[in-house]
Amino acid sequence: MSYKRFLGDIDLTKELTLLLLIGGMYSLSIALSNTFVNIYLWKQSGQFVDLGIYNLTVVILQPLTFILAGRWAKKVDRVIVLRIGVIFLALFYISVLSFGSLAEHYLVILGALLGIGYGFYWLAFNVLTFEITEPETRDFFNGFLGILTSAGGIIGPMLAGFIISRFESFKGYTIVFGLSLFLFAVAVVLSFFLKRRPADGQYLFWRIFQERGNDPNWRRITNAHFFQGIREGTFIFAVSVFVYISTGSEFALGTFGLVNSGIAFISYYIASRVIKKEFRKRAILLGGILLYLAVFLIVFDMTYTRLLIYAGLIAVAYPILLVPYISMTYDVIGTGWKAAEMRIEYIVVRELFLNGGRIVSVLAFIAAVTLFDQDVGIPVLLLLLGAGHSLIYFFIRKIQFQQS
Repeated sequence: MSYKRFLGDIDLTKELTLLLLIGGMYSLSIALSNTFVNIYLWKQSGQFVDLGIYNLTVVILQPLTFILAGRWAKKVDRVIVLRIGVIFLALFYISVLSFGSLAEHYLVILGALLGIGYGFYWLAFNVLTFEITEPETRDFFNGFLGILTSAGGIIGPMLAGFIISRFESFKGYTIVFGLSLFLFAVAVVLSFFLKRRPADGQYLFWRIFQERGNDPNWRRITNAHFFQGIREGTFIFAVSVFVYISTGSEFALGTFGLVNSGIAFISYYIASRVIKKEFRKRAILLGGILLYLAVFLIVFDMTYTRLLIYAGLIAVAYPILLVPYISMTYDVIGTGWKAAEMRIEYIVVRELFLNGGRIVSVLAFIAAVTLFDQDVGIPVLLLLLGAGHSLIYFFIRKIQFQQS
């Protein structure tokens, strides 16, 4: 078929297409608003510690929700769990719109809604990814989802930055958050076309946690996810705030997102087509090194030009690391003890380690801005936390799969 010239020799099933579309709607909505929520709160509060409290609530509620969502996915239906997640994300934006200029007083409520939404959504999305994809299609799926995420990142930040900069006060933010709400509504509608996926059996979350002692591959990949979270917890929100502080312009922040996502769009496509199984570990090492080197661009002299270069470099590095890393993670799960029956529990435990790293990261950020001078504490913190992705390789390098 003609699409295979672009996508490669992949059978694009209805379920695979729907999951990609839902992921695309989610990515565009998040790209439109998520960065600007932190700026919205920053403009109201002006305190780094408040941003830390908001993001800490998110990363605490997310893994707790994963545990509950895993039980529901095992007892009810993964598609329903996905729908609940999208509904909570929509409630988050409804709340932001309702609180308006008083949002800074409801940081914990907003963070909790977002964390719960993320927990339900990502548990279901990851389990559905595991069920719908095969080892032969996972690199394609992860790469193409990266392309859609990048496409959303190209359109979202620039559109949001343009809208916000065209209106006075917080009216532009209201429009942008309303658009995100609409996109989540579309994602809910698309979820009704996914085939129902009920599950049965016991929910053995603790048994799979303990499996780390029996399966070296599982222990290594979960440890790697903890260090992935060490960087993500702070960098995911702090860098966008630094861009806004250095320019005072939401449109400049949109340009930052455009540069990052435009380059990532191309990089994800290339990574998904070029990185084969035998090159996965070397690609993860290279991506991790590039991500840490990028930190040195901004840590000592955080100008807007340097931030744009940083955006371009991480846009190349993340696909090199994440496309093989995510595929390797699913392969480890797929070869684990009772993987077919326990896939939900494996996803939950993985997310606990990822968010455990994020919690440590945000707590370190709060400590740095509270206990130390920000001009000294923040650069040192970035250098320490920024090493997270580069440490992943040292855990995954010994992962071995038995030859069939």
